[in-house]
Amino acid sequence: MSRLIDIPHGMSRRHFLSHMAGAAALAAPATAFTNSILANATDMRKRHKAAILLWMGGGPSTMDIWDLKPGAATGGPFKQIATSADGVAISEHMPLMAKQMHHMAIVRSMSTREADHMRGRYYMHTGYVPNPNVEHPGYGSVIAHELVSQVPDLEIPPFVSVGGGSVGPGFLGMTWAPFVVDSNGNVRNLDMGIDPARLQQRMAMLETIEKKFIGEKRGGSADDHMKVLDKTVKLMTSQQMSAFKVAQEPKDEQDKYGTTGFGKGCLMARRLVEMGVPFVEVDLGGWDNHANIFTTLQNQKLPELDKAMSALVSDLADRGMLEDTVVMWMGEFSRTPNINGGGGRDHWARSWSVVVGGGGFKRGVAVGETSSDGKEVVSEPYTSQDLMASTLKALGISLETTFTAKNGRPMKIANSGKVIKELFA
Repeated sequence: MSRLIDIPHGMSRRHFLSHMAGAAALAAPATAFTNSILANATDMRKRHKAAILLWMGGGPSTMDIWDLKPGAATGGPFKQIATSADGVAISEHMPLMAKQMHHMAIVRSMSTREADHMRGRYYMHTGYVPNPNVEHPGYGSVIAHELVSQVPDLEIPPFVSVGGGSVGPGFLGMTWAPFVVDSNGNVRNLDMGIDPARLQQRMAMLETIEKKFIGEKRGGSADDHMKVLDKTVKLMTSQQMSAFKVAQEPKDEQDKYGTTGFGKGCLMARRLVEMGVPFVEVDLGGWDNHANIFTTLQNQKLPELDKAMSALVSDLADRGMLEDTVVMWMGEFSRTPNINGGGGRDHWARSWSVVVGGGGFKRGVAVGETSSDGKEVVSEPYTSQDLMASTLKALGISLETTFTAKNGRPMKIANSGKVIKELFA
C-alpha cells in the first residue's frame, strides 16, 4: 500500500528569515558539549539513520577520479592505483580515499540527459527534471521529512547545508528547507542587537497575531508559520547548536580533515549527524574545468577532496556510525572524455560515476562499466531517480511513499526510480 502524506503549504523564505533574525537575540552563547558529544554518540546512533551528501558543484571529471581509462586517447595523464576494495582502482591523486574504498561503492554507469548546470543540479538532487508547474523537494528535504521522527529530542534543523544553499523543499514546505551555514557554523542575519526582554515582548505580540490568524482558519500557512517560529526560538537557545562549532574539536582532529572550508564542512557533518541531524550536505564547488583541468585537479581539487572525504569516511567507520549513515559523492554531471583545445573537458552527462557508502549499501564494489574510451555506458545505465531510490532503500525509507503536491497531484518518492540491485548484498 502506498503511504499518502498531505503536505501543508510553506511560507516565504524572507518571512522565515525575519523570525530567525529576531529570535537570535534570545540565543545564549554556544557552550562546549557536555562531557563531550561522544558521551551521547552511542545513544544517538541507536536512534536514527542519517545521510551526508558531498556535493561537487560544477561537474567533476569522474574519469579522472573514479573510472580512469589508462592508455586511451581520452584518458589524460593520471595513473590509477589499487585500493582497499579488491579489484577497484581509482586516481593516483586520491591515495587517502584509496585506503577507504572497502567502505564505499562506485556506480560507474550513470547516464543522464541534463548537461546544463542548473537543470543537472535540480535533477540530481530531486530525481525529477525541472517542471514549471511543480517544484520538487531535494534529497535533504525528503530524507529529513522521513527520518526526523527518529530523533524526537532534536532541536536544531533536520536538514543542514554547509557552504551552499542546496535544492529547496519544493512542495514539502519551508519547514523542510535547508538550514544554511558556512564552514565555521555561522548563519547570516541572526544578530539584531535587540534587548532580550524587548524581543520577548515582540515575540509574545507576534504569537497573539499568529493565533488570531489560525483561529480565523485562513489556511494552513499560519499554523505552519507558528510551528516554525516555535522551532526557531528553541533552536537559538539550544545547546545542540554547539555541533556547528568545529573549532571545539581537538587540533589533530581538525588537521585530519584539513582546514579548508570543505574540510571543516565534512567535520561539521560528522558532528551534526552525531548530534542527531538526519541530513547534511557539504558543498565543494569549482569543478567546471573547461581549461587546464589536470593541473587544477592535481594541485587543488583532488588533494582537498581526498583529505576531507577520507577523514569523514574513516571517522564514521571508527565511531561505529557508518552502519547507519549513508555517504554520497556526486555532482550534476561529469566532463567530456575528449580533451578540448584548452586542455580541459566540457559538460558530459552520458557516462559517468557517483560514489556511495554506509547504511545498507554493499561496500568495496564498482557497479557498472563504461567503454574503454569512457564515452558510453556498456552495462545497464542508471539515472538520478535510480540512485535516489537506492539511497532511500539503504536508509530504510519505504519506496512506496507517495507525497501530495500543492496542486493535488500524487508524487511517488524518488520518481519511481528502480533500485540498483548490485549495491545490495
